[in-house]
Amino acid sequence: MLSHYLKKVLFLPILLFLHISVFAQTGSISGKILDDRQAGLAATTVRLQGATGGVRANDDGSFMLPNLAAGKYTVIFEHIGYIAQQKEVTVSVGATTSLSIVMVAFSTSLNEIVVIGYGSERKKDVTGAIASITAKDFQQGQITTPEQLIAGKVAGVSVISNSGAPGAGSTIRIRGGASINGSNDPLIVLDGVPLNPSSIAGAANPLDLINPNDIERVDVLKDASAAAIYGNRASNGVILITTKKGQRGKPKISFTTQLSVSQLSKEAGVLSPGEFRDYVNSHDTTSGGTFKALLGQYSTNWQKVIYQTAVSTDNNLSVSGSVGKKLPYRVSAGYTNQDGILKTSNLTRYSGDVSLAPVFFDDHLKVAVNMKGAQVKQRFANESAIGAAVSFNPTQPVYSGKNIYGGYFEYTDPNSVTGLKSNAPRNPLGLLEENHNVSNVYRTVTSLAFDYKVHFLPDLHINVNLGYDGAKGSGTQTIPATAASNLNTYTDSNGVSYSGYSHYYKQISSNRLLEGFLNYSKNIDALKSHVDVVAGYANQDFRNTTYNYASYFADGTLNPNSVPTYASGINEYILTSLYGRVNWVYHDKYILTATMRNDYSTKFAPADRSGVFSSAAFAWRINEEKFLQYNKVISNLKLRLEYGVTGNQEGIGSYDYLSDYSMGTSTARYQLGQTNYYVYRPGAYYPGRTWETTTTQNIAIDYGLWGDRITGSIDLYRRKTKNLLATATQSALTNFSNQITANIGNMKDEGVEFNINAKAIDKQNIGWTVGFNITYNHNTITNLTALPGQTSGGLLTGGISGGTGNTVQINQVGASKYSFYLYKQVYDASGKPIDGLFVDRRKDGVINQNDLYINKSPDPKAYLGFSTDFRYKRWGAGLVARASFGNYVYNNVASYTGIQHYILNPIGTLNNGSRTVLKSNLTGSNDKALLSDYWLENGSFLRMDNVHLSYNLGRIIAGKGDLRISANVQNVFLITKYQGVDPEVSSGIDNNFYPRPRTYVLGVSWSL
Repeated sequence: MLSHYLKKVLFLPILLFLHISVFAQTGSISGKILDDRQAGLAATTVRLQGATGGVRANDDGSFMLPNLAAGKYTVIFEHIGYIAQQKEVTVSVGATTSLSIVMVAFSTSLNEIVVIGYGSERKKDVTGAIASITAKDFQQGQITTPEQLIAGKVAGVSVISNSGAPGAGSTIRIRGGASINGSNDPLIVLDGVPLNPSSIAGAANPLDLINPNDIERVDVLKDASAAAIYGNRASNGVILITTKKGQRGKPKISFTTQLSVSQLSKEAGVLSPGEFRDYVNSHDTTSGGTFKALLGQYSTNWQKVIYQTAVSTDNNLSVSGSVGKKLPYRVSAGYTNQDGILKTSNLTRYSGDVSLAPVFFDDHLKVAVNMKGAQVKQRFANESAIGAAVSFNPTQPVYSGKNIYGGYFEYTDPNSVTGLKSNAPRNPLGLLEENHNVSNVYRTVTSLAFDYKVHFLPDLHINVNLGYDGAKGSGTQTIPATAASNLNTYTDSNGVSYSGYSHYYKQISSNRLLEGFLNYSKNIDALKSHVDVVAGYANQDFRNTTYNYASYFADGTLNPNSVPTYASGINEYILTSLYGRVNWVYHDKYILTATMRNDYSTKFAPADRSGVFSSAAFAWRINEEKFLQYNKVISNLKLRLEYGVTGNQEGIGSYDYLSDYSMGTSTARYQLGQTNYYVYRPGAYYPGRTWETTTTQNIAIDYGLWGDRITGSIDLYRRKTKNLLATATQSALTNFSNQITANIGNMKDEGVEFNINAKAIDKQNIGWTVGFNITYNHNTITNLTALPGQTSGGLLTGGISGGTGNTVQINQVGASKYSFYLYKQVYDASGKPIDGLFVDRRKDGVINQNDLYINKSPDPKAYLGFSTDFRYKRWGAGLVARASFGNYVYNNVASYTGIQHYILNPIGTLNNGSRTVLKSNLTGSNDKALLSDYWLENGSFLRMDNVHLSYNLGRIIAGKGDLRISANVQNVFLITKYQGVDPEVSSGIDNNFYPRPRTYVLGVSWSL
């Protein structure tokens, strides 16, 4: 018995020991799962390899796998749209093992950084309508100005080149623009410096002086939520340009060179020499054959005379890297020489860029130095030669064989003071060769930015930005005394006539920026939130000085009519601002952004200088909800709701709230006794003028499918602008100028944007991407009066060639801005217009201005962009196309020249004209002929912008670097029913347009 109890006593410690031993050989794996911003990532599945089931991470990202026997395990972490930096982790279990796992977004688009005003955000945290285009997606080919890089690439953004002239720039419209007579151009910010919106004397476009090859990315802020941080300059959107910077590491050298050949893509449709002779012979009904006698013996294609095959080159060299680990740098130089297809037009640009980014105090202080400088030398062609080439008699020679008029053939009249027939067109080539208009422009944009991460509070950054945008433009236009275009322009009291022309001009502009802001960014785990706060102050001083010089005749004699009243004129205004923004992300699913800016602008009277602009936006990342987290199709789904107010102060002078006084003209003298006195008269002014204010509402869906192989967005927006800046006519009795820009109306825009991008094939050796976007925008003027209860007859606009003071457009309540305002043409049974017969819309038996009607708009109902790129091993190919639907164009070339009275001119000249005269047989004798809707044409088009092909030869130069060759064609083809040269005219009126060329480009790039 004793032995039995002894056994139990001895066995009990053994059992306890064994129990403890077993317990000690089991354990658990615990840890926390974080996203790439160090916030807890909820709902991640954690399981052991080979095992079923698993656990899900808690809301703060914590997890535990309990009761595991001793051994090694592979732990797998799964979350839709994310991937662990360590997907599989092997651990030994004998106790509790703690892990910290970071999950990064599986889709690069979710994690992509988007540049916004005064900072950047992850794309998935953005609440506004922002589009980002990086260098790999830019337009290719002969790109002279930055905005051409994104043409056709962004929904809601229209980029229309102003002409085919070198450096002509583009008309940029974001969601159609928000003004009538104020500026519709977006604010452009270069490396944090808002650029001076004013033109630069001697530069075809201010953006000519920014080298596109130095640009890394372009971000477009389209709606008020995104743009309101820029206050009273943001109604037309904001374009943020970020240039290339140096990276830490060994030096990298990059060199690119391009050779371009440009040709006229389409001639204006005029009568050929044979058709011209036939027309004159069949339509000259004068008794003596007056017009037949003016026919010559030559067959001259005047368009071939003035246009040329233009050869251009563009070269860029850059070196980037870092000095040690503390001073990243990039230095670049560029040289561009671009000839235009219109003879005598040329642009030469020299550019340089230096970027330094030193860091101090263990990376707590970051300094960014950006210095850009450029010189552009340009010769401007006399573009009146384009119209002259359409009009000039094709049966006459280019040269006369005589010494007069520079040797060019001209129509003479022995009874004329100049010896030339008045009102006859001048020799097109003579207009080009005898007009020497050259300019020399310098511009520098420099910024110095300090970003200090406070040592004792690293979530707080103190930022100070200093910026300078300065330009100097000068030029000279000279015309020799022999030129037919400037003969006997002045006769003195002794009867001596002076000819020719020489004039010098100069302008200096500066834009100084002083800015400081605080940025606080913090993960608050206890609240499952991330907060980003910006608060700042900015002061920007814009100053333009224009120097006024008299002009001289070719012999050096002063033109007494050109002596300026003042030697110079100064235009200056200051913008002072306070601004702030809060971005709050809760549970990585709900995002709220609020923005406010208070601007104080000296462009307005002291009592009206301050304005507050604000916005609020909410975004819901629906794909983070439990019911979509494991969806294998939807990888991203975000709802955005946005509302905001922005302003526009551009398009007016800096002192228009004051009345200026100037000497009256000869028709505004006062007689006292027997003497007429010149007096000073006040200019028009509007002391109560304020900025336009635009309110925008936006609802949108951002989507991604199948791991973001397909991404895109759908935006619906409504925009209302009040206090429209519109030019109105004042009563003559006011003694002021009869035109004044005032706040007199309201306007609204409604639209839809859709874009989709797909990685159809995405493998190592082969890839295919496709992008498509389409925009619908409808504009309506809702009011054009300053006071309630008033009515408006509309504001006429859209001047044309032909007659005196004719206009073909109107801004009217209920219609789109710049709608066409014309007579309705009557046609015969065969569909030909009946000469001089229009619809009597008032049915009062009289055809007058009361019968004009609003018809169509130059703005398209919809426009789209399409791009695709394909790569196979070392080969690459792609294209970019654009289309526009529902835009109408008034063909002023046809309306002015395509009538009998122009070709057989009653004043005794013989001119060529549009081929439309062959099928219309319109005489043009009716004074309303120019205002017929017969000349209004559907300008819808499809344009193949670019087709490109490239091949990477690899490291063939001493076994180092990559050598790549490329070839592309720009303006490949144009499909349209429009009968003119090109329907893509931003004003909607086609007249003497410098044609866009077709350009063939061969490029070579080498990087080391």
